[in-house]
Order: sequence, then structure tokens, then C-alpha cells
Amino acid sequence: MAEPTWEVLDEAYAALRAAVANVPSDSWSHSTPCGDWTVAQVLHHAAGDQLGYVMKLGKGPGPDYDPFSPSTEKQDNPITFLETALTAGAAAFADVDPADTEVPVPLPPFVLPASRAVEAAALDAAIHAWDIAVATGQPSPLTPELAIVLRPVADELVEPLRGFAFGPAIEPDRDADAATALLNYLGRRVPQ
Repeated sequence: MAEPTWEVLDEAYAALRAAVANVPSDSWSHSTPCGDWTVAQVLHHAAGDQLGYVMKLGKGPGPDYDPFSPSTEKQDNPITFLETALTAGAAAFADVDPADTEVPVPLPPFVLPASRAVEAAALDAAIHAWDIAVATGQPSPLTPELAIVLRPVADELVEPLRGFAFGPAIEPDRDADAATALLNYLGRRVPQ
């Protein structure tokens, strides 16, 4: 079987890489739109989440820390820290058969069709890329086109996690683009 190409995951990972690479050195303690977490904590959480997918796919260990209680400490090399998780995530998903209807994932419902499992990992990476970018004065890496692709998986998975991983949904403005609407659905306010 040829390795599948998961373009949505590649795009979300690229967004997260770029957001982390462009964090100014004095910005790791900045607050983010992700709960009460700092930029350093969102990095730890996002990397840990991707390693959670790797573990569930049986392709390596999960994180050696709790991604929902992430460290506030800045990594000595944040890009290398993130890249370890994203490389493992990409390799693990490369082995997933696109026809598989029961791919294990680390969040409810714990098993998804292949494309939805990939989209769930991509949603996590893309949203945390946005959190980091917004907190550090970067442009949004979440394009309306990517948001359109990710919205169905958000609609499918978010409600059971609301109040834990996602805040209450916010009603978007009538003229909101797809990225803003997705962020609002996930409980994030988009700065004007």
C-alpha cells in the first residue's frame, strides 16, 4: 500500500511549525486565547496532543507529561521540541489506511474513520497554531479554506469536550469568515 497523503495534516502542521518558529524570545510567557495558558504551555500541550495520537496509533510512546497540565517553562529549543512530535505524528498517520473505519484516537469517541482521525489531529494543531500566533502578534495561520475542511470534525467532536478542552461557543458575526466562525465555535474570541 502506498503511503497516504494527508494534506490537511500537512497544512495544520506547517501552520504550527511557522507559529512556533516566529515566537519572539521574550513572548513565551504571554497569555493565549487557550484558557489561562501561556505560549509555552500551549506549545507543550500541542506537542503532547500529537504524541497522544502517535501512542493511540501504536506507533510510539505518548508524551512523558500530562498535556492538560503543561509546563510553563520555555523549551531550550522549541522548534526541535515541536518537530519531534510532528515528525512522529506524520509518520504514524502515514501508516493509516484511508479506508480504515476504526482508527484509534485519544479523545471521545476514541475511534474514528481514517479521514476524521487525521482531521481531529489537524484541528488540534491548527487551533493551537492560531493560539500561539495571536498571543505573539503574528498573522493568523488559520485560513478560511483550512477552517472549512476542519469544521465538520469540530462539529462532530467538540460538544463532549466543551468545558474541558473547549469553552462555550460564541455566536459569530453575520459577516464572519469560516476561520472566525470555527474559532468562535471552539470558544475563542477573534481579536478585531
